[in-house]
Amino acid sequence: MTDAAAPPPSDAAPARRGKAGLLTGLVAGLALGGGGFYAIWSDLVDPLALLEPKAGAEPAGLEVAFVPMEPIMISLPPGASARHLRFTGQLEVEPPYAAEVAGLAPRVTDTLNTYLRAVEVRDLENPAALQRLRAQMLRRVQVVTGEGRVRDLLITEFILN
Repeated sequence: MTDAAAPPPSDAAPARRGKAGLLTGLVAGLALGGGGFYAIWSDLVDPLALLEPKAGAEPAGLEVAFVPMEPIMISLPPGASARHLRFTGQLEVEPPYAAEVAGLAPRVTDTLNTYLRAVEVRDLENPAALQRLRAQMLRRVQVVTGEGRVRDLLITEFILN
């Protein structure tokens, strides 16, 4: 049987990889790092100025109004680890609709009160479930107020005691 799959033996030694590429990268990294340090140290570059927005450059879509909500206090059933849930939030709304959404505050409070009373206690106690609860509450608020009026629901207080 002949061994056709085996590579023919080679008399040449395997090519040795040089360390020139590694050394070049290391020198370039040190040079750039040192140059950056010197530019900041000698006040040639202000690193905080890079974080500030340019004058006259107004980011689009940052016009918002916040409508505060009345606190909601819910009694939890017997056997729960806490006795009450205290919830307070603010609604982030489009500025033209702020007065309209504020006028609907009693309906929003009623909707959230009804929803929070229907939620299982184990969901209220699970910190990971807060995002899901928030999304559910936001959807209910958007149904009450109408599409395009409320952007977000900001939870300012969610206390189980």
